[in-house]
Amino acid sequence: MTFTRRAIAGRETNPIGLGCMSLSWAYGTPPSDEDGKRLLARALDLGYDHLDTARIYGDGHNETLIGEALSGQRGKFFLASKTGIIVDGKARRIDCKPETIRGALETSLRLLKTDHIDLYYLHRRDFTVPIEESVGALGDLVREGKIGGIGLSEMSAETVRRAHAEHPIAALQTEYSPMTRNPEIAVLDVCRELGITFVAFSPVCRGMLVDERPDPGAMPKGDIRPNMPRFQGDNWAHNLGLAEAFAALAAREGVTAAQLALGWVLARGPHVVAIPGTSRQDHLAENIAQWDWEPSAALIAEVDSLINHQTVAGHRYGPVMQATIDTEEFEGA
Repeated sequence: MTFTRRAIAGRETNPIGLGCMSLSWAYGTPPSDEDGKRLLARALDLGYDHLDTARIYGDGHNETLIGEALSGQRGKFFLASKTGIIVDGKARRIDCKPETIRGALETSLRLLKTDHIDLYYLHRRDFTVPIEESVGALGDLVREGKIGGIGLSEMSAETVRRAHAEHPIAALQTEYSPMTRNPEIAVLDVCRELGITFVAFSPVCRGMLVDERPDPGAMPKGDIRPNMPRFQGDNWAHNLGLAEAFAALAAREGVTAAQLALGWVLARGPHVVAIPGTSRQDHLAENIAQWDWEPSAALIAEVDSLINHQTVAGHRYGPVMQATIDTEEFEGA
């Protein structure tokens, strides 16, 4: 059995899209602009047709890069971006007031060199603004034709229901992989119930579930992972053992660890798509090479027995970042 193309915001796309963040920020040393442009062009050649970016990725650099690299090929891909995390110099804030959303969208349209973004997310929940007000403002932008659909990122099932009652939500994006099971508490099922596409970011657990696993101690300045509990000390040593066992399962099946992680995510339901990110062309090709491969039920059960929320060590975020997240948490986690 194989996977087929999947729906998101009224369009059908390959179930594996491209998260573009690492071309500007967060993981390793970002590539040069020329190398980033070459990777984006290669992505389209390989069959990627869903690109995911955000204003905060490089404080506008990522949107600018996509705009410059692909402005003449806008019809070839589904474009998603995000607002809600605002950068003021060295400070950041979450701001989803209607006037802020509208201003941010106009800037994104300019940087992306387009007049329409297919899917526009609230990157985080602004707890000072009722979700209905923020979603209502996005609904106005849908009616004006500036965005095609509304997305939410890192939000709870309750928030999704409230938002969807105000205006139909096209997609909910949150971290999901064999090592991050929080969506299984509620939002995965709520998305299925309401007809919302679930977009899994970090489906290879920020580079943990790959064949070339990173060394947190050797990561360059600016890489965000050494600040994450799962990549620290005894937690990392424990999780590395799980990742090595996971890679052995993949090798036995004739796929890479990343391909097994992606297949596992997509097997959670036909409403699920994944957006792995990379700045390397070999990983770009690897991630999409087995896009239609579905792991067997027996293999999925092996993965679930090996890696789950009880066997993984450490939170996915530290306390400061966790305070900005609206997702459900496992009891005692």
